[in-house]
Amino acid sequence: MESCLFCKIAAKQIPARIVHETDRILAFEDIAPKAPHHILIIPKEHFASFNELPAEKGALLAEVLMTARAVARERGIAESGYRIVLNTAPDSGQEVFHIHFHLLGGRRMSWPPG
Repeated sequence: MESCLFCKIAAKQIPARIVHETDRILAFEDIAPKAPHHILIIPKEHFASFNELPAEKGALLAEVLMTARAVARERGIAESGYRIVLNTAPDSGQEVFHIHFHLLGGRRMSWPPG
């Protein structure tokens, strides 16, 4: 999608600090981190939100989650713990309308999240 910020990052039209990349997934550092490790993980294919992800894309969702686990291991936060967050639609706090997952770690998390 031409005007989507994350599509532009995936297309390398906008710079990002990429930490992991495959042909279908991109993981990069958040520019406004909420934890010492705050990585955004996106499918390169555009879906505005989780509500728009077709059921037949379940393997893509699994790939995103396995990427989150791999990045947590690479960052050394897998054993101490990390959180994966998916916001869907405006009331959840979603601001960029390209499905994305937040990998947060490196500090103690509280519950409920807010």
